[in-house]
Amino acid sequence: MADKKLVEAITSMDEDFAQWYTDVVKKAELIDYSNVKGCMVIKPAGYAIWELIQRQLDDMFKASGVENVYMPMFIPEGLLQKEKDHVEGFAPEVAWVTHGGLNPLQERMCVRPTSETLFCDFYKGDIHSYRDLPKVYNQWCSVVRWEKETRPFLRSREFLWQEGHTAHATAEEAQARTEQMLNIYADFCEQVLAIPVVKGRKTEKEKFAGAEATYTIEALMHDGKALQSGTSHNFGDGFAKAFDIQFTDKDNKLKYVYQTSWGMSTRIIGAIIMVHGDNSGLVLPPKVAPIQVMIIPIQQKKEGVLDKAYELKKRLSGFRVKVDDSDKSPGWKFSEQEMRGIPIRVEIGPKDIEAGKCVICRRDNGQKVEVMLDELEKAVEEILDNIQANMYQKAKAHLDSHIYTAATKDEFVRTFMEKSGFVKAMWCGDRECEEKVKEDMGVTSRCMPYEQECLSDTCVYCGKPAKKMVYWGRAY
Repeated sequence: MADKKLVEAITSMDEDFAQWYTDVVKKAELIDYSNVKGCMVIKPAGYAIWELIQRQLDDMFKASGVENVYMPMFIPEGLLQKEKDHVEGFAPEVAWVTHGGLNPLQERMCVRPTSETLFCDFYKGDIHSYRDLPKVYNQWCSVVRWEKETRPFLRSREFLWQEGHTAHATAEEAQARTEQMLNIYADFCEQVLAIPVVKGRKTEKEKFAGAEATYTIEALMHDGKALQSGTSHNFGDGFAKAFDIQFTDKDNKLKYVYQTSWGMSTRIIGAIIMVHGDNSGLVLPPKVAPIQVMIIPIQQKKEGVLDKAYELKKRLSGFRVKVDDSDKSPGWKFSEQEMRGIPIRVEIGPKDIEAGKCVICRRDNGQKVEVMLDELEKAVEEILDNIQANMYQKAKAHLDSHIYTAATKDEFVRTFMEKSGFVKAMWCGDRECEEKVKEDMGVTSRCMPYEQECLSDTCVYCGKPAKKMVYWGRAY
């Protein structure tokens, strides 16, 4: 009964996807709720996933010339006010510090919702000549945004992220870096997280406050909703002019720098859960699974079984591996390993030891194979690689089968009424029309993809001449 109950405790995805998600993050012990309203405790199992994300993404950044720095967490009000669009965009979400100890502050400070203004203030004093450029900096930190409704990983008042902030001598260099970072995010999602994405540019309405252009990677969750999974912004010289960041160029003339910023946050863990998870719980891609292999001894009280399990653990030291030597039943252990999303389970019992083999069970598809013990390392490596590839292919098939096209308003409305996923449709480029779509249907523009198609000459919603093909969707 205990085995059955453990799995039963997770609500079925098809019954209530939101409740399924909450059940999974709680039962797999990724997070806990805290007494700080709107903030979450990231538990070891959840934080270990973030550390693996951080490590691998940071390596990709550094390979592209990025250096890490750290900025203060407080921003004086006067500094935040310097870029008008930027402050207007963030004003509703800002948390303010009004006292230092018992004394009121002469100027209140906000807890950073993002750090553009701090980097600009710093760059103003640090950049003098073209020889100082480019500056390609990133920081790993937390930010605070006073969200009204919160959900674990997807939206919390404090969350962890990285934010890159770069300064360049030319507009072309800034644009190249903006696109380069978006491509790094897309590669990271596809190669490390096994999540396929759609790449494109945000509309004026959806772009970052103060940016000239925002580019995004959009992932599709199991329930057909989109999740913005990483963004890269080209600021042009707007912030530079607001903060007076100038440099002496090769021609000995004073010029403004061109800037970018880009970020990915802990909400990507929400994407991993919602793209790959199933009714038994988490399914983690091997590259970010804190435990890749769980060894489960069968009849562990029998002589030699536990010793053998630990011997196998030692042999598999090139992987992230654990032995479950708790006194729970094997069935309970299997259910728990599945619920936690551990990619591979290795079962070893007295009969297996006698026959010189073990059983390997895959989390992604439930397949079991018998493997000779002297071939264990090779088999584990091959299976983990296969799981990683298979998870991507499965998610890609789900994405591809949930992209629809609509050439008329009727088609557009009907598709969103009957189906979930992305709908490709033409758009006139007018903000009013875009807002009307959101108001009438609860659907937003996700991005204008790099690969543009002409599906019709007129806007799908208002009938005016079409300018862009857009991916539309309901989103988290």
